[in-house]
Amino acid sequence: MSSIRSRSENGHLFFDFRYMGRRCREQTQLPDTPANRKQLQRVLDKMEAEMTLGTFDYASYFPSSPRVQQFENQQSRIHTRLSNVPTFREFAALWYDEMSIQWRKTHKLGVQDILDQYLLGWFGEKGVSCITKTDILAFRSSLTKVQHRSGKPLSASRINHIMTPLRMILNEAANRYEFSSPYHGIIPYIV
Repeated sequence: MSSIRSRSENGHLFFDFRYMGRRCREQTQLPDTPANRKQLQRVLDKMEAEMTLGTFDYASYFPSSPRVQQFENQQSRIHTRLSNVPTFREFAALWYDEMSIQWRKTHKLGVQDILDQYLLGWFGEKGVSCITKTDILAFRSSLTKVQHRSGKPLSASRINHIMTPLRMILNEAANRYEFSSPYHGIIPYIV
């Protein structure tokens, strides 16, 4: 949990937060007053929002911190590792080929139909490691607006059935390419 704290030695405020799996404490020159705590809390809230979105730049907030170089090196290693990750279309084809040998013919056709009709059009050209939870939820939301030939919207059961291959593909890609699955924490759709 991120917080604004005060040093007992000098009474100055500091940021106490976690970034990229590490606890970070960054000192400020501001004395501990209610106004300064409020100001730093707004900054901390903005930092947390950027961390959630993946746009946080440690150096822009703490340019003279010795941790800047550490995080730049870590981000460089992550980027190098993830730059070898295929697009969703490429990985879905690989996943389908590997998994389909254990499926019945009708199930193969059903999964291929879901891939062709829904998933590849939405996620196809994105890097599989670049897909976010927001992308998944936006896709699921778009499915609620799709209608059958009869003019009725897709049922919750059908939407969950469409989401199943997406979950399986993203979880498998996350395991193989060592990134966090964006599907983590998404519960089935209920009307």
